[in-house]
Amino acid sequence: MTIPFEQAVRAFEPRLPLLVAYSGGADSTALLLACFERWPGQVSAAHVHHGLQAAADGFVSHCQEFCSRRGIPLTVERVDARHAAGESPEDMARRARYRSLCALAVGGGAAAQPRDIALAQHADDQAETVLLALTRGAGLGGLSAMPARWQRRSGERMVTLHRPLLRVSAADIRAWLSSRQVAFIEDPSNSNQGLTRNRIRAQFRPILAASFPAYLDTFGRSARHAAQAQELLREVAAQDLSKLGLPLPIAALRALTQPRQANLLRHWLQHEHGASASTAQLDELQRQLQACKTAGQQIDIRVGHGQVTRRADWLEWRESSG
Repeated sequence: MTIPFEQAVRAFEPRLPLLVAYSGGADSTALLLACFERWPGQVSAAHVHHGLQAAADGFVSHCQEFCSRRGIPLTVERVDARHAAGESPEDMARRARYRSLCALAVGGGAAAQPRDIALAQHADDQAETVLLALTRGAGLGGLSAMPARWQRRSGERMVTLHRPLLRVSAADIRAWLSSRQVAFIEDPSNSNQGLTRNRIRAQFRPILAASFPAYLDTFGRSARHAAQAQELLREVAAQDLSKLGLPLPIAALRALTQPRQANLLRHWLQHEHGASASTAQLDELQRQLQACKTAGQQIDIRVGHGQVTRRADWLEWRESSG
């Protein structure tokens, strides 16, 4: 079930000091202010300037004024989030934002403890992420939507990120801000229905809300169920990888059931090489493995930014040179 904003903040227990990602919008404003009031002197803000819209400089000015008035330390980071042909502008902006936030979190020298990062995505965002995953034919990983807590590598160090508001509705967040008479930015890009997420928000979610009033709760619950099942698959894959060893022996791979083989191959690619195989790529890789019955049978398939090939009796992945 969704829970009140203040209850979610009370339940949030990050390591301190804490870095809050602050866009100036309603959600991050509420999270930053609530965290700063709960842990005075232990909370700072980070604003990432993507340079993607004319209003971005105004966002910076608003954030600087908001933080200055309250004595909240603020860092503004400018990133190049322009996307290449065929890339999603939203994905590029998100990746640039996370890289920048994590780099800030590990600042302070090798002896300093990386700061935890708080992000303000909420129950409405989670429901939209589940819907987006369904439209893309995602598996359990995609249907798990956004985790409430996870770790990300920045250089040689690990940063812990939190989403404490995933069970709080956007309406409740705005009601809390209204009760405090706190100003925030309305991002004009949120009305751009050229973006898939905005179309879902404007056109599809009102229909869902009218027909299934509890959909925020049920979608969030489904995402948590999917995340539990995905974690179990990850544990099985890690056990299989440990048992088979590296490099992966082709004969042992072929002895696995097709679902277990696919699960191990996904884990191996992602965990060992940071590569994600599409459904078509994974199907082709498994087809080539199945045909690999003689010493002369080759395996050669591009996956992500590299190539999966056969070397003697083992499967290997190498980074593409061009």
